[in-house]
Amino acid sequence: MHGGVPALPLMRAGVIRNPRSHANRQVVDGGLSADVLYAAPPTPRILADELVRFAREGVELVVIDGGDGTVREVVSALPAAYGDAAAPLLAALPSGKTNILARDLGVPRGWTVAAALAAAREGADVTVRAPLQVSREGGGAPLSGFVFGAAGFVRAINRSQRLHRAGVFHDAVVAVGLAGAAAGLLMGGRSGVWARGEALSLSLDGGAWRTGDRLVMIATTLQQFPWGLRPFGPVRPGLKVLDVDAPPQQLLRALRLLLWGEAEGWLAAHGYRRGDARRVRLSLPGAFVLDGETYPGGELTLAEGPPLRFLRP
Repeated sequence: MHGGVPALPLMRAGVIRNPRSHANRQVVDGGLSADVLYAAPPTPRILADELVRFAREGVELVVIDGGDGTVREVVSALPAAYGDAAAPLLAALPSGKTNILARDLGVPRGWTVAAALAAAREGADVTVRAPLQVSREGGGAPLSGFVFGAAGFVRAINRSQRLHRAGVFHDAVVAVGLAGAAAGLLMGGRSGVWARGEALSLSLDGGAWRTGDRLVMIATTLQQFPWGLRPFGPVRPGLKVLDVDAPPQQLLRALRLLLWGEAEGWLAAHGYRRGDARRVRLSLPGAFVLDGETYPGGELTLAEGPPLRFLRP
């Protein structure tokens, strides 16, 4: 690490870089001041250890050079690393296969570590996003991320990994989950596994449990989605939920209305429910996806986590 970008005045910076991220595979490290801490951790455990080092060294700005999965690992490890101290300012670079958080923040493709450090020096805009926290019954550190999905969303995201291996990449994670579930249903028919959905039980803010088969269930704390899509309705902060019964009714019409945030009453009457919540309880026999990674289900609680500050160009 030498030459190039000078140190930040009055703000110690650190970079967490995922060398396996899509945009980083052909990029050579370098060009950072010796005063900027740097880590390229190969595992989540080592990433957590590096964040402890950053906290000990007084890092106030963490640049996340990777995709949504790297962001998930960083924001999940921050509470343990920084403890009672203020969380650092974050900058998310769109370097991965999926970069939906960076798109939500308005970060353009090609924004680099050097550009993020320069923006911090020059007093760039700072905005706030609260991650979605996933806690398991029985304790343990929660996972933190920005897009949670269950039922057909898991199948659709796993299918999209094959597109990644073929060189096709996407940002509209929610849209891929919905459209993938729709495609699976259309190809498999109403008697297929997609149409049958997966059983789960869900309760919003202590309300009555809704138990039954779901095509998809998705939750997020993001506000903006690529291409102006509004699957959760009007743009707003907070924890938002989309819950779709299986087998779905009038799917092709509903998909168009869902993606553009329309026809709230019609959708709810046909088993497509949008909602807001402070806390969501789930009894989930199957797996779930958080920011592209698949985890086993169980008795889960989703909630909005403490807000984090993000740098914007």
